[in-house]
Amino acid sequence: MYEEVTGSLVQSYNICKRQVWLMAHQIIPDQEHPYIEMGRLIDDISYDRDRKKINFENVVIDLVRNDNGNLLVGEIKKSSKAVESARLQLLFYLYKLKQSGIDAKGQLFFPDERKKIDVRLTDESEMEVVSAINEIRDIINMDKAPAFKKIPYCKNCGYKEFCLS
Repeated sequence: MYEEVTGSLVQSYNICKRQVWLMAHQIIPDQEHPYIEMGRLIDDISYDRDRKKINFENVVIDLVRNDNGNLLVGEIKKSSKAVESARLQLLFYLYKLKQSGIDAKGQLFFPDERKKIDVRLTDESEMEVVSAINEIRDIINMDKAPAFKKIPYCKNCGYKEFCLS
């Protein structure tokens, strides 16, 4: 089985390999989970003046703006607690754009914290993205989900009921 790697899978990759497998196999998390609903709300109400939700191949970019003549793509997150996962997701978007000949810079936005973090695709970070894509494909192609491992993110995860039952 080959599943196209998406930004959501890349974001989950740094947090939980089991979640990657579940998402890729269309096992949907609890859509009524308060953290999923809160994330949707923050995404909807933040940065109104910018162009939002741009679909490009297997990528959904939260925000696009002109930054002094340069293309800036942004990813909006509820909190910076999982900043490394958000950074890898945004690097994945920048990588996909670069593959199509589009040069862009990135920025992570944490509206509740009034925080922004610049993200640039470098040769080193590009290798990190390619490695993650390859590992995600390996996870997706496993016959069954990786074993459950309790981690701090479990308490706020939309898959909690699934994994703990």
